[in-house]
Order: sequence, then structure tokens, then C-alpha cells
Amino acid sequence: MELSMLPPQIYVEKTLAIIKPDIADKEEEIQDIILRSGFTIVQRRKLHLSPEHCSNFYVEQYGKMFFPNLTAYMSSGPLVAMILARHKAISYWKELLGPSNSLVAKETHPDSLRAIYGTDELRNALHGSNDFAAAEREIRFMFPAVIVEPIPVGQAAKDYLNLYVTPTLLKGLTELCKQKPADPF
Repeated sequence: MELSMLPPQIYVEKTLAIIKPDIADKEEEIQDIILRSGFTIVQRRKLHLSPEHCSNFYVEQYGKMFFPNLTAYMSSGPLVAMILARHKAISYWKELLGPSNSLVAKETHPDSLRAIYGTDELRNALHGSNDFAAAEREIRFMFPAVIVEPIPVGQAAKDYLNLYVTPTLLKGLTELCKQKPADPF
């Protein structure tokens, strides 16, 4: 009896992380925590958003009472945007951040980044994408030139390999066999 096991599927998820203006000077310290937590920083950039750009970034929050304060806060100075990658990046980053209200984070998750660096409900120090769709949209917003594509798995991966990789390998290995390189020893 033969057991057929599916090959392991490797999927590296990406999320957007933002070090907000009031703690941008702690960038090195926070990046160290990020790296020690198993993330890879795929891309990073420091930028200063205008209030209009902040309004576009936080468009889902439009109409809420805190929206004007949020856009004023986020445009008050330079911030650091990063694309983080690892297995289940979105959920691990949210866990590392802690609750969005820093005061709640200090009580319930004292070791979280927002508990350590945040000061109140609005000034919570860091941003993280809520879900895959938000991560994709936010990464495209902060890094317009980046290509955000899921890594193919299953049949899509096999099709890609059969169409592009296998023919190239076959051609190269065939040429190598025809030429039979000299023994290097």
C-alpha cells in the first residue's frame, strides 16, 4: 500500500508595517525587534506624507470622528514604511503590535510594540495591515513600483515549472552533456 503525501506548500505572506512619525527616531530599535521576530524586511522607505496622501491611505476611516486628527498625526513628520515577509506575516505582525489602543495594550499586552512605544488611542506608534486585501492595497500605495503577487502553488506552480523552468533546464543540461567539460582535477 502506497501512501501519497502532498509536497509541502511554501507560501510567504507579506504585510505592510509603518513606524509612525512620533517614533520614527526609534527605527533601528524597531527593525531589530522585527528581524529577531522572524520577519524579513523586503523593502523599506522613509517618506513624509501630505494630509491628502494620508486621507487616501486611510480612506476606510473617512467620516469617523478621529479621521482629521489621524491625517494630521500621520502627516506631522517622516514615517518609515516597510514590507515585511514571513509565514503568516499579517497575523504575526498584528500579534507583535498588540491592540490598536496603546492604553489597552499597556494593560492587556504589556510586551507588545504598541504598549512599549504608543502613548494613547490615536498615537499608537505603528501600523499593520488588517488582512490580505488590505496588505496588498497598502503595499501598492506605499511602494507603487513593487509587484505584489502570490507565489503559485499546486497546479499553477506545476504549470509554471513545466512551461518555463523545465524546458530551460533541459536545454542547458543537454548542452552540458554534449560538451562534457574536462575533468577539473
